[in-house]
Parts: sequence; structure tokens; C-alpha cells
Amino acid sequence: MKMILTSRSGRIPDSSNFSLTLWLLAVCLIFRLNPQAFSAASQGRAEHVVVVVWDGMRPDFVTPEHTPTLYRLAQSGTFFRNHHPVYVSSTEANGTALATGALPEHSGIFANKEYQPDIRRHKPVGTEDLEVVRRGDLLTHGHYLGMPTLAEIIQRAGFCTAVAGTKSVALLLDRSDERTWGAARASVNLFKGSVLPASAMAGLIAANAGQTFPAKVTFPNLAQDAWTTRALSCGMWNNDVPKLSLLWLSDPDYSQHEHGPGAPTAISAIESADRNLAKVLAALDEHGVRDRTDVFVVSDHGFSTVERGIDVTALLNKAGFNADNAFDHPQPGDILVVGLGGSVSLYVSGHDPETIRKLVRFFQDSDFAGVIFSRIHIGGTFLLKEVRLDVPNAPDLLVSLRWNSGTNKFGVPGLLVAESGKPGRGTHSSLSPFDMHNTLVAAGPDIRAAFDDELPTGNIDVGPTILWILGLSPPKPMDGRILQEALVEQEPPKAKPKQRTITASHRGKKSSWTQCLKVVNMGPTIYFDEGYGVSYIKGQPSPENPP
Repeated sequence: MKMILTSRSGRIPDSSNFSLTLWLLAVCLIFRLNPQAFSAASQGRAEHVVVVVWDGMRPDFVTPEHTPTLYRLAQSGTFFRNHHPVYVSSTEANGTALATGALPEHSGIFANKEYQPDIRRHKPVGTEDLEVVRRGDLLTHGHYLGMPTLAEIIQRAGFCTAVAGTKSVALLLDRSDERTWGAARASVNLFKGSVLPASAMAGLIAANAGQTFPAKVTFPNLAQDAWTTRALSCGMWNNDVPKLSLLWLSDPDYSQHEHGPGAPTAISAIESADRNLAKVLAALDEHGVRDRTDVFVVSDHGFSTVERGIDVTALLNKAGFNADNAFDHPQPGDILVVGLGGSVSLYVSGHDPETIRKLVRFFQDSDFAGVIFSRIHIGGTFLLKEVRLDVPNAPDLLVSLRWNSGTNKFGVPGLLVAESGKPGRGTHSSLSPFDMHNTLVAAGPDIRAAFDDELPTGNIDVGPTILWILGLSPPKPMDGRILQEALVEQEPPKAKPKQRTITASHRGKKSSWTQCLKVVNMGPTIYFDEGYGVSYIKGQPSPENPP
């Protein structure tokens, strides 16, 4: 089998980079002469896999008008019509799900921001932050993530990888700074303008005509996404295309947050992502490997428009709680509020059960709560394990905020209440079906042509499918499944979708509360379609049916 290794030096401007190229070619030769470097023969036909992430891309925006490249790719391959993120439907949780094929209960990452007191005692941390990741790996002896990533698995099998992300979530896909051996040493991870190993930066700048990563985010974020795309297709691929490459674009997420889904700026961002996809496909053609490459285009989550913004901290304090956005000198019962957009996490100092129960009743009596998850059994809530979020750093309460299927001023459906959100702008992270359904398109020698996959699929399935294509087995079982129905010469899965709705209710003296969570299983693989809650005051007309 042929080992493909990428030169990391871009267009070589000086003798030091030329020496690096010679060294990389030597590493490549070692692997080619050592068949023990490979753990298995490929089960698929493809020699390469490329994943392109359009952050925040909704599937209903895949059109021939605005995404001609992606639309043609879907027509020539498979469009997964019922695709899901993991909940919380946010970037870091789903970046980790794509990287590990695991639900948060096994990967350990459930949100963009979490309270991890061993890392930072007084306030939440960004789960993708470099300092946080390094501290987390130090405390856990290299297990900041509870599961190995695709990049780690592929590198350990002797193959090199290339990861390029405009956003810092790309760090989670291949975070090791100990690149001292074999394929890992020749693999590169670019994340928000930083790179591992640092020595690779010169080649990426050379690939961008001597320009460094643009410092300023714009709407649409044209310059940063274009720079990252060139860093991959012209820099990391300067010599060859590795077994696995991943490109993570910041748009349409950035632009939709700022202007809302369907806004002219957001549409321009989608069109920009499509042009960057075209550049990736053109680079594969230039290398002569397009017909030997499986391409996956996926988004991390869907998107909604903010109908109403609320300040949960202020509302809790007004109701008599002691809530803040930091734990400076917490007393038993104090509450740390972590806003996640369409959801909110609440950490209670000392895990005081009476305070947790009072919080539950507060949200059940509100006009903005959707679904309430709790660490402990409380009437009218679900346990965190129902959405596979029962992890050590999980909050005492996690509340998905209320949503409806109304449209914004651009005619795009999907409105919700957001923590600290501004009406008209965009957000996500709720259990709204507009957040919980995202995009997946695949095409290549292993992918069925002109096929619409109506079966439920999820971000957790991308990893197992890629490993199957490359003939590799994960060292730990993944939560996702191999997407057999979309693979050529494969039998469709024997399991059939099984849908169910779980409910929880509470009847109080003055009001009642009911919440529902729609779940679908394909065998042991679980996906979450949507969740909602309704409350009403006794003596008043019953509320309308939930969305």
C-alpha cells in the first residue's frame, strides 16, 4: 500500500525550508519501506478522505443558487436528509463529536464553555482554549478528551494528517504538542492562526503569498477563511495529499450570529464557503487524486434566530437567588450561570439539593424554559444521562430554552429565546429542530451516487465511517455507526429507525409543567430530534399545543 505524506513547507523560499522538505521525504520513504507502519488494508476504495466543515450551515440553505459546488457534490454523491449534531448543539461539543465519534458522556466535552474548577476555580473556561487544553491534559495524563481522535488513530497507524481551522475548535481535532515520532511529527494542525508544530508556519505563510493570518474577523469572514483554505490546499498539500485532511471554515456561523440566518451578509458567507470548497476540489484535481478521494462536507450544528434575549443571572437574583457569572467566594447555594446561547448551564455551590429544586421550580414557572435536565431526580425534569451528558464537569442543571417555528424578517423559520441574545441576530445550542438538524453531504469512490439518505444520521457517525473507509479500527468503541446505507457495495443496516418521545411532568399548587424529548435510535446509536416544554397556570386557558 502506498503511504501519502504531505510536505509542510509550502513554496520553499529558503534553504532551511528545503532541508525540512528533504527530511519529510525521508520520513515518507521510511514509512513506504516499512509495511508494519500500517495497521490494516483499506476497506474502502478511497486513498484519501477530506472533511470540510461549514460552521453553522443549515441543510435548507443548500441550493443551486447560493451553493452550486456543494449542490453538485450532493447530486453526484449522497445528501443525508436527517442529520443531527449532539446536544448541546454547539461548536466545541460537535467538533469533539466529529473528532471522536463519541457522545459527550464519553468524549467529556459538552459545551463551548464549561465550569472546570480544577482548571479555573472562579469562572468558566472555553473548552477549546489552548491553555485550558494543555492544563486539562496535564491533570488527566493526556486524557483531556475521553476518547482518541481520528487524527490520533490515523497517525498511530502510520498515516499523516492535515487539519486547518479558521476557528480554534480545530485544536481539539489534533492537539498534541509532542510531535516527536513518525506520522505525528509530519502532521500539521492550524487553528485560528496558530500552528502545531510551530515550524510549519513559514510554509503556510508562503502558501498565502507571504501574508500572515488576518487578525480581524469580518462579516462575511472572507479573508480568514480564504487564508485557512490556502494554508491547507497550497501549503499542507504542497507535496501530496495526506490520508486525512480537515478544513474548518468559520462561516456561515460568524455572519449568522451577527446578522441572523438568511440575512444578505449570511448568504454571502455561505457563497464564500462554497467558493472555498471549490478551491479544495480544484486542488484535489491538480494533484490527480479527486477520483481517489472521499469528500465529506458537514456542519457542526444548525441555526436559529433570536426572538427574545434574556439575562438569566439578573432574573434569578430578582427572584431571590444568589447568582453570578463567576464564583469569586462562593457560599453553599450560590449559583454560577453559564450562558450557551439557546441553553444555559447552572452550577450550584456545594450541589445543594434544595437550591437545585428551587431553581427547577423557577424555570418551570417561567415563559422561556424549554427542557430541563438535572443531576438529581426532580419532578418534571430529565436526568442529564437522557441526553448523554452525565459527565464529571456537567452542571447541576442544564436548561434548553424555548423555541418556535416562526420566521425571521428574511422568511427563515426557527426562532428561540437566547441567554444574553439580541433579537434578530442568530444563535444555536438549543433543542430546537432547527439547531438539532445540520448538514452532511458526501461524495467519492466509496459513496453512493445520486442518493438521498432519509435514515437518521449524526456527527458521531462521521468518524466511524472514515475509519472504515481507511481500513482502521478505533481502539475504543465509538458511539456512532458506519453509514452503510450510503456506501457502495454495502448492505443497508439491518436496524430500523425507532422513534419515541419521553416526557416528564410536575403538578404544583398554582401551575403545571410538561416537557418532552423526541429521540430516534438506529440500533444502539441514538440521535435527538428536538425537545420542548410547556407550563400553564391553573385557572387560565391551557397553552397551545407545543411546536
